[in-house]
Amino acid sequence: MTRPLSLAHLTVIDLAPPRMIEVAARIGYASVGLRLIRVTDTTPGYPLMDDPTLMRETMAALRDTGIGVMDIEFVRLTPEFKPAALEPFLEVGAELGAKHIVTAPYDPDLSRLTRNLAAFAELSDTYGLDPALEFFPWTNVPDLRSAVQVVSATDNPRIGVLLDTLHFDRSESMLDDIDTVDRHKLPLVHLCDAPVQPSYTTDELLHAARSERLPPGKGRIDLHSILDRMSADIPLALEIPMDRLRISEGSEAVAKLAFNEARHFLSGRAK
Repeated sequence: MTRPLSLAHLTVIDLAPPRMIEVAARIGYASVGLRLIRVTDTTPGYPLMDDPTLMRETMAALRDTGIGVMDIEFVRLTPEFKPAALEPFLEVGAELGAKHIVTAPYDPDLSRLTRNLAAFAELSDTYGLDPALEFFPWTNVPDLRSAVQVVSATDNPRIGVLLDTLHFDRSESMLDDIDTVDRHKLPLVHLCDAPVQPSYTTDELLHAARSERLPPGKGRIDLHSILDRMSADIPLALEIPMDRLRISEGSEAVAKLAFNEARHFLSGRAK
């Protein structure tokens, strides 16, 4: 059976949701992740909650293609975070039929971050959406162990951890750490590959994360060992920005290469 794949918005971040959905359907993706909140000053977000026309066009694209929405992003848990301010975002996520919300740790006070994540999960639960906390090596939740500790401290079974294979490899996360996590706490994976070196500067971490990754099987991350420790049916989203290819050939070429190489990689695992 062919494993369904989701297209993460960062892979084709210059495409507005309707166009992204059409591209994903044409290539063969089953779903998409939509970036509704801008992350950096140099990359766009698409606030469907503030743009009724774009929201209607996005819903039409979903209906016309049959594509689903895996997740919406990107919620920064900062010291000033107020869950109620995200209600329009949650309303749109529910209308889109999304399953998960990607959240990110940007609060130096882990106790406050945990409380805010728990409060946000209570609110998002009323919209049928489950938060997943993503860890990043340049934050104070730098690895899988730290993310699991925060999520466990919320005492809310609906909150999971988003494991991105790039961040897993470039942090102090260990393969054995995956074995200690309840499977329901790992609701989805961002799958990509990259070169591997002994250490990285923060600039190198950020550049790879936001601009240049590789399709599965084209780098040196031990993806087989990571996936071997997870449920065989865990949803996989391809988050593989490749700016050089995007600039030369366009985002659809990036999405197509990512899809084809992931299919090849996963078919090799199935044999």
